[in-house]
Amino acid sequence: MIKTEKIFHLKSSRGWKVRVVREHYLREHVPCHSSLCQAGCDNDGKLLSEDVTHYVFPDVGVVVDYQEVLEFRELRGVVFTQTACHAVQHSKGRRQYNRLRALLKDPRHDCVLFANEFQKNAYCSRQKGESQDIWHSRCVHSAAVWYHDHLAGVKPVVMITEDASAVAQYSSLHSGIYIVSMQEYLQNFWPELKAAQDLYCSVSQALQVKESEGTEREYTEHLPSEVLEAGVKSGRYIQGTLNVNKHRAQNEAFVRLEGSSNKNTDLNSDVLVSGGKSRNRAVHGDMVVVELLPRSEWRGRVTALSEGQGEDKLPESTQSQPMPTGRVVGILQRNWRDYVVTFPPKEETQSRNSRRILATPWDQRIPKIRISTQQADALQDHRVVVRIDSWESTSLYPNGHSVRVLGRAGELETEVQTILIENCVHVLPFSEAQLREMPANSPEKPWQADTAGRRDLRESHLVFSIDPRGCEDVDDTLSVRSLPGGERLELGVHIADVTHFVREGSLTDLEARSRATTYYLADRRYDMLPAVLSADLCSLLGGVDRYAMSVLWELDARTLAVHKVWYGRTLIRSSYQLHYELAQALLNGEPAQVPELMQLDPDQRDAKLAQLTEALEMLTHVARHLRAQRDRGGALELEGVEVRAQLDEDKNITALVPRQPLEVHETVAECMIHANHWVARKIQESFPQQSLLRHHPPPRQEFFCELVDCAKARGFTINTRSNKDLAESLDQAVDPKDPLVNRLLRVMATQAMSNALYFSTGSIPQDQYYHYGLALDRYTHFTSPIRRYADVVVHRLLTAAISLDQGSDPSKTLASNKELEVMAKHINKKNQAAQRTQKLSTELFQCLYFKDKDPLTDPCCVADAVVYSIRTNGFLVFIPQYGLKGAVYVKNREGQVVSARPGGACEWQSGSVHRYPDRISTVCSAGTITFSLFQHITVRISVQPSRCHSDSLHLEVLSNTPHHSPEPTDLPGPQPQGRTHLVQEVVRLAEEASQQAQEKAAQGNRLSREERAFRQTKGPNLYSLLEEVRELALMDPQACGDGGGGSGLSGEAGCISSA
Repeated sequence: MIKTEKIFHLKSSRGWKVRVVREHYLREHVPCHSSLCQAGCDNDGKLLSEDVTHYVFPDVGVVVDYQEVLEFRELRGVVFTQTACHAVQHSKGRRQYNRLRALLKDPRHDCVLFANEFQKNAYCSRQKGESQDIWHSRCVHSAAVWYHDHLAGVKPVVMITEDASAVAQYSSLHSGIYIVSMQEYLQNFWPELKAAQDLYCSVSQALQVKESEGTEREYTEHLPSEVLEAGVKSGRYIQGTLNVNKHRAQNEAFVRLEGSSNKNTDLNSDVLVSGGKSRNRAVHGDMVVVELLPRSEWRGRVTALSEGQGEDKLPESTQSQPMPTGRVVGILQRNWRDYVVTFPPKEETQSRNSRRILATPWDQRIPKIRISTQQADALQDHRVVVRIDSWESTSLYPNGHSVRVLGRAGELETEVQTILIENCVHVLPFSEAQLREMPANSPEKPWQADTAGRRDLRESHLVFSIDPRGCEDVDDTLSVRSLPGGERLELGVHIADVTHFVREGSLTDLEARSRATTYYLADRRYDMLPAVLSADLCSLLGGVDRYAMSVLWELDARTLAVHKVWYGRTLIRSSYQLHYELAQALLNGEPAQVPELMQLDPDQRDAKLAQLTEALEMLTHVARHLRAQRDRGGALELEGVEVRAQLDEDKNITALVPRQPLEVHETVAECMIHANHWVARKIQESFPQQSLLRHHPPPRQEFFCELVDCAKARGFTINTRSNKDLAESLDQAVDPKDPLVNRLLRVMATQAMSNALYFSTGSIPQDQYYHYGLALDRYTHFTSPIRRYADVVVHRLLTAAISLDQGSDPSKTLASNKELEVMAKHINKKNQAAQRTQKLSTELFQCLYFKDKDPLTDPCCVADAVVYSIRTNGFLVFIPQYGLKGAVYVKNREGQVVSARPGGACEWQSGSVHRYPDRISTVCSAGTITFSLFQHITVRISVQPSRCHSDSLHLEVLSNTPHHSPEPTDLPGPQPQGRTHLVQEVVRLAEEASQQAQEKAAQGNRLSREERAFRQTKGPNLYSLLEEVRELALMDPQACGDGGGGSGLSGEAGCISSA
């Protein structure tokens, strides 16, 4: 080991130049991380493949400016030098450096880090007077030479650089080492990789534009990070996340405070940031630091319904009470991501020759982005993915570059991909390497179960599943029986043992962790696991042997008190694969045919049917007791969407049809909640500081204001002091004449809820473990490992806890509290993205359904609506027929107000609007018309098209009287109503339009049955679908403020079965 010195010339926070000298040690042996190494390097971990034609050493400038190009998985054998990584850290900041580190750790990318600055023969000290760029190129070239010689020249090495002088200087120095530019490398080595070449050109143009930026300042400079951190600690500044109001994106944003950063004890609400200048180049989602303005400059939240962008100034009467208002003085962390934009029409652009175009993002909360491109004319009608590069104080808009073209705007596939990109959902087909990890299961080579290390329940337990009709991926089954002696019962919940097939750290595991969940859209789904697991080997199908993780409770037969709990791995064989309607029919004593019993003789069939019915009745009795226990603790039952899935002959979903609520739904859900609760107790007691649980914090009381006021207007009192008080109040707030009143009150209660979140037990105090919605002291997710990665983590923790009970240490070291908390945040983020994606997908199909209908003549466009919230210039309504929510205006842009003709029909006239807590009235020459809370009115539904953003539904009041549909909508049978009919119609039209193209493509590229089984699944998991879509109708698309309201309860409190 050789000791030397490294000298840095840094700049202090005050602008002074500082010379820093550090000790630096050089070694003879540094890992090369190549599988071709014959020198005995200590190469632990990731290795470069040997089946590549060459190794690539990108220069520092290439890594700093073109890192996203190097992220293409097709580029293999890439060696990142330590010199380049340090340059990224110092010049690009923590976010891009962490992205580079993640790339190096990801086994799906064939790239490694070479610590050239510690290798004695590869290290280059900086010479006196040498520029940093020249020194960096010399370091990378020296590392490339050493690497080539270290491997005895068995593999050529290519150094790519953007420095023409480096190409001229180093090209002929060493044989076997080639120095080329980035553009030449892509064109000559990867001519078929057009996407990488286009991205390179786009980034190059953006870099040229950055060099030609002006000097006139448009915004104030951000304060240095040291000043920001000191100001936050002292309480002068406030740290938080910027949330832009999508309905008033130009003018209204809120900073959602970080709990530990708020030193101002008088500040108990979000901070309003009014206007673009006060936002100071911060983008939605950025971590910002704000300075409060004097109280005299505080403003209120706008309470009027927004009719689009451009409402720059609104009267004071449309604002709420003044709230803390501030301005952004610095940005701690950017949250830039991929954005989908649309280029303006040719007539709107005056600078086509300059190739700098202001593109409009699909997300209205994002400012316009200046893009440099030569293809603006050709891409006018297309959706394009772009990335922001910089936003200097001298520019009104951020600068960016295009990444790829999604497709023509308005086409179904383009719009679906837009939704995925906007929510950071990246779901590529499973790679061949991942599929090679899958176990074989074919007629020629069937999978065989092994009883080793498992409790065999195949003969001793009557196991059955209850799922939606047609369900393929069954991840939970149940059992219940009387134990010998008759004094005890045994309840069993058996969950698919996914962790047996998905080894921790494998490619399949890494992909599942990255996705974190299965993504459900209105017409398709993207699985977390390959179909060979999710729909076959991990699916607890009837009549086949399957591995399970089981929880068995011994209960007192009379009191149902728990005497004993057993956890462990089991081998089961489900006897019956029931659907909800069949199970309920058996419970009701109605005639029903069980498919598994059809081939038996009558006596056998009757005996087994009686045994199954007895088990269902016993299960229902236990579930009622469990629910009553939680009700006494304050469990909430809030409003959700009740749907059933309609399938085609291939078992793909074609529609979501409203379904009748059945007691068996709650029975199954209650058993799952019980299992989740007991598993949470087990892993938390075994690993108090490093268990993954799920908590639901109590909502902020101010979020209940609208619920309390609306209920009061109807004569009901809502007590929100605790979940128990809230549940009892909602149960009593029933109007016998209109059941929708209670439903809407529960919707408002749901909107006030905070999100349920995963967390590591070592990161928060134990008194914060509580689940407000379910009224449980500890809770986790254990019952759906096929579609949720959190459940996979919990299964591994439970396995480790069982090993601990048996006196042996866990086979693998558990994740630390810090690692688990990072994972929990990742899963929470992905779950929220999945919910937003599903909601936006449903809204897309709603618009596509109504788009081709004439709102003036089509009866489908006229519906009954219920008023549930009053605003300054209108009100919000709920349309039960379609499960829609939206805004209805009583005053338009021309100042006219809604007036009523005899009979209740409405028209526009000059007049005035008067708002009251429980109603809104318009006064004009024709008289006064009043719309009150919970009033039924008639509205017309039409589509408001948008070229750059998503289309939206427009609601117009037709009459202040209820709408009477020509056909009843409450028949017990399936009705082509609701969100489901919209999906069904749009899918049918899209399939007809693309049928010929699909047939042509199928002829040219036919897949075998085994190959098709591994691709992304188009039909959703039906049980999961019922859980995930319940809250879609609870979202308020026209709420005035995104920044300060409750975000809505995610999943479990929305409906008991989605726990």
